[in-house]
Amino acid sequence: MGLSRTAYVNLLRSLTGYHEGRDANGNWNNIQRFSPETLGLEWSQGQAWCATFTAWGADELGARSSWPITASCWTAVQWWKKADRWTDYPVLGGPFYLGSVGQDHVGVVYAYDANSIYTVEGNTNAGGSFQGDGVYQRVRPRRGAGSPYGYGVPQFDEGTVSADPTRGGTRTASVPVPAPPQVRVSAAHIAAAARRDPGLRQGGTTYPAEVNVVEVALAAEGLLQDAYAHDGSFGSLSVAAYARLQRQYGYSGTDADGIPGQTSLTRLGKARGFTVIS
Repeated sequence: MGLSRTAYVNLLRSLTGYHEGRDANGNWNNIQRFSPETLGLEWSQGQAWCATFTAWGADELGARSSWPITASCWTAVQWWKKADRWTDYPVLGGPFYLGSVGQDHVGVVYAYDANSIYTVEGNTNAGGSFQGDGVYQRVRPRRGAGSPYGYGVPQFDEGTVSADPTRGGTRTASVPVPAPPQVRVSAAHIAAAARRDPGLRQGGTTYPAEVNVVEVALAAEGLLQDAYAHDGSFGSLSVAAYARLQRQYGYSGTDADGIPGQTSLTRLGKARGFTVIS
């Protein structure tokens, strides 16, 4: 199966705002969903995950042969070079690598112009660190300090779009962004996570994508600190926040135990832009 550039880039961009877990002291700990969800990279849990994030996207779309399935940026660079799919110019949808030999960090280019690349990256932060806490969209220079060592050239179904003059020499390019999908969460899944996640190790998750929607909504309501609203784990802080929401809605006693029910979750969804299914 081939790899669609548009599907790949928009899948990664849809994870913007996702954060790794925290340890018992509240520090970011590199525990994230991408290592255990990528066959062969399960061992990399707890380690730097920028390369794992890019590999996960290809694996998720059934295109493992189109991308280096590795947790190592340096190994990925060698993979692209060995395949003769390496360039000094931005490639739309392709990976860029930072460091003296590309060993430090990787992200994916979703747009570029004459001076900048516009990227989606895992394991970075708002400042663009090589070791961060989540998935961010960044703007980086094409030349000079902080610019990439080079770029991989994936074999996309749509063909190659690049600033490389040997590959078309397009000065500007961007991946189209689809209309936002309707966000749905299952009341049964959220309730199950609220019962299970507090007993898991730090950062453990049950239905992380759906839980993250509810966490963000609780933060928007002022009931959960934003720092704890992106890990996809309905842990004790999320349970306590939801209990506060239930009390605001007029529930009390065992009806305000922090375990989301269909009625209260539907009310929260109407206020914060998501649909609740059973």
